[in-house]
Amino acid sequence: MNRRDYLKVSIGLLLLAATLSFALYSTNAQTTSAATPIYGYKVVRTYPHDPTAFTEGLFYLDGALYESTGLNNRSSIRKVNLESGKVIQQKAVSSEYFGEGIVNWGPDLLQLTWKSQIGFVYDRATFSVKRRFSYTGEGWALTKDSARIIMSDGTATLRFLDPQTQKQTGKLNVTDRGRPVTNLNELEYINGEIWANIWQTDRIARISPFNGNVAAWIDMKGLLTATEKASADVLNGIAYDPATNRIFVTGKFWPKLFEIKLVAPK
Repeated sequence: MNRRDYLKVSIGLLLLAATLSFALYSTNAQTTSAATPIYGYKVVRTYPHDPTAFTEGLFYLDGALYESTGLNNRSSIRKVNLESGKVIQQKAVSSEYFGEGIVNWGPDLLQLTWKSQIGFVYDRATFSVKRRFSYTGEGWALTKDSARIIMSDGTATLRFLDPQTQKQTGKLNVTDRGRPVTNLNELEYINGEIWANIWQTDRIARISPFNGNVAAWIDMKGLLTATEKASADVLNGIAYDPATNRIFVTGKFWPKLFEIKLVAPK
């Protein structure tokens, strides 16, 4: 073999090795990306839900649901009977505001608004406004752990707020295998994880509050019938009863609220 032929063979082998390495890398990347487990669900029980409620925030406390509804001129905060779906207590939000997520902290109830950069602190017993607070950007949803309020703003970043001052104290970038997860919407803190509806999808992300990684997905497709879906909007609303480990989900303009249990991936 002369020198020219030797160089051709060497270059060919190097190109083949590079091609094989790239293919292996691509395969591994796809495998890693697909590795996040996807849970299913089964419906334990179905409850009535106000089909005129554009649900933005939801949580369960002391036997009742607390719900925030959106849309200008139609926003409200509500206390709702779980069994009947009837509104026990309600306060309309001023027509200039588009109501968003809510959470309780002690005797207070905190609510965001969408684009006004204004939040409200209510007395949870009377629903009277105690004060306002401000934030930058949009307000989408709220939940809490034992020490912090957790806020979503529609991006891939969650914010941590001081419960007393509502000032931002930190943030958490949410990723699935290194890729940002945007449109984080209604939130609930469940067994050490932050659960988030992903806006305009039927999926819920289960997020680590420590590193922001999505530990698992929940595929919620199929909750509504085709007829029910025709007059409903997106899945949005997660509530948790820690005393009985019950999980509830609903959506905007949904006629039903569902108690679910997770089904592990096969």
